[in-house]
Amino acid sequence: MTVPVQRLAVSALPALREHFLALGPDDVRLRFGSHMRAEAILAYVERIDFEHDAVFGVYDDALKLVGVAHAAFADEVAELGVSVLEGHRGKGIGSALVARAGAHARNRFYDRLFIHCLAENAAMMHIARKIGMRICVDAGEADAFVHLPPADAASVAGEFVDQQLALFDYALKARVAAMRRVASSVASPGA
Repeated sequence: MTVPVQRLAVSALPALREHFLALGPDDVRLRFGSHMRAEAILAYVERIDFEHDAVFGVYDDALKLVGVAHAAFADEVAELGVSVLEGHRGKGIGSALVARAGAHARNRFYDRLFIHCLAENAAMMHIARKIGMRICVDAGEADAFVHLPPADAASVAGEFVDQQLALFDYALKARVAAMRRVASSVASPGA
């Protein structure tokens, strides 16, 4: 089953704040490379440049943002940071986020995808190896990169279709959530 990955807009800031604050201390350290307090995490979220960078997300059935990838663009390189909430790992969400970010970078004429993480971040190292990234480990940190092929009509169309499918998936989940709320209020009218 394909994981629907949506490119997020600035309107997703509340969900992004909630996502990053829901990460446990070890997950924050693995995502950002060091321990960070809530204030620093919120400052990071507020600094995201949605016009220049790209942020991708995966929502669960309750419309909670359970996976996020932030692609920061500089020169010819797209640097990627990924986080997936505990309880949602092992379902292909991280891999889907990396693939979607890679396709986006490729279609914007970036030729390399880069990930910097702690060498102990087994999940990111696994994803990096799976997509053929070269990995260099030094002093407890790892740098991984892969060259991206040039954009073509199929890659551009594929990214467009992926975004439309993710938006459709979100709309369906929102409709189901609304129906559940209505059914719940009908089942307990005095509440």
